[in-house]
Amino acid sequence: MKNVYILSDAHLGSLAIDHSRMHERRLVRFLDDIKHKASAIYLLGDMFDFWYEYKYVVPKGYTRFLGKLSELTDMGVEVHYFTGNHDIWMYGYLEEECGVILHKKPETVDIYGKVFYLAHGDGLGDPDSRFKFIRKVFHNRFCQHLFSSLHPRWGMWFGLEWARRSRMKRADGKEPPYMGEDKEYLVRYTKEYMKTHPNIDYFVYGHRHIELDLMLSRKVRMMILGDWIWQFSYVVYDGEHIFLEEYVEGESKM
Repeated sequence: MKNVYILSDAHLGSLAIDHSRMHERRLVRFLDDIKHKASAIYLLGDMFDFWYEYKYVVPKGYTRFLGKLSELTDMGVEVHYFTGNHDIWMYGYLEEECGVILHKKPETVDIYGKVFYLAHGDGLGDPDSRFKFIRKVFHNRFCQHLFSSLHPRWGMWFGLEWARRSRMKRADGKEPPYMGEDKEYLVRYTKEYMKTHPNIDYFVYGHRHIELDLMLSRKVRMMILGDWIWQFSYVVYDGEHIFLEEYVEGESKM
């Protein structure tokens, strides 16, 4: 039985991250390390800092990452991509060219007999009214159509610059630390969701950029994946045990 891997939030191409080529290569080396161990890989969004597909144009760069995704799917490894709040605008390129399976909303999936609830995490219980408004605009088809009318040179610049400014507003470009069960909105959302979905064993999220492994009941476990900017963390499930790990080059055991 091969492993299932879950990771998120690499933010490839970010203008706020130094040495972007090295950043991408580290992710690609990890994917190469696990390619013979994996039956499936779930990417829970924001793997790109900004991704927008025009009808005849795709963003510059990311060739190593996209090539590795194509290699994995050609080998028969299932690669599932969940859109996040930085890469909403996917219209078929990764599916057609790289063979990934695209998900635009949270999904409940059975993996080796256990039920997983998988989501990027944006918009799930977040009380921030400004974020809710921006998210609604970004998901609006009319607004997407208007943005598509921009020349890619200006559209991509705007998206990457917006993402950079958003990150630099935070201290050191990092997310606030864990706020506790009563204040962490993804924990609150999960506890409410559990009440009407008692069959779920594992809830796994990205988005928040913190590592969290929390037992919510004797049966239910919740994880937040961290990121691939500072922590290089991922979840691995072997059909019996599930672990939240950090990738150290040359030392990946799982």
